[in-house]
Formats: sequence, C-alpha cells, structure tokens
Amino acid sequence: MKFNRKVYQALTMIGQFGINMLVPIFLCSFLGIFLDGKLGTNFLVIIFFFVGAVAGGYNVYRFAGQIFASDSEQSAYLHESRKSRGNVDERKNHQDKQDSV
Repeated sequence: MKFNRKVYQALTMIGQFGINMLVPIFLCSFLGIFLDGKLGTNFLVIIFFFVGAVAGGYNVYRFAGQIFASDSEQSAYLHESRKSRGNVDERKNHQDKQDSV
C-alpha cells in the first residue's frame, strides 16, 4: 500500500509542475489574443506568451524550492531522531555492561 501512495504522490507532484507552468502561459496568451483583437495589433500575443512562460518558470522554480526545503527538513528531522536514538542505545549498552560487571 505504501508503494502505491508514493507513486500517487509523485504523479500528483508531476501534475502540479505541469499546471504551474501551463496555466500562466495559457492565461497570458489568451490575454494577448484578446488585446490584439481589441487594439487591432498582432504582436501582443507573442509578448504575453513569453511573459506567461517566464511566470510559469518562476512558479515551477518556487514549487521545486518548497519541495526541496520540506525534504531537507524531513531528512534533518530523521537524522536527529536517529542520532538521539543512537545515544539512547549507547547508554543502554553502557548500562548493560555495568550491570554484567
């Protein structure tokens, strides 16, 4: 069951990357098309497309940074808990040695 959960989490994360990239591109492109139609121009769609691509790239960058930060915090927590568990084990072994003497 754990394997399926991790697979679904990974697929969800991939989907979020796609959404974070595509939504700003589509919104800015449609805004450019709308403004080109209203103003009678034909270059705004290109400008807004690139603005959307930059915004989408920035969204993906921030999202990846959040994922990396949360993974780092989790690994630091695991490291500390293993370290403290090791200290408890060392104290127990030391106590067992003293009891056997």
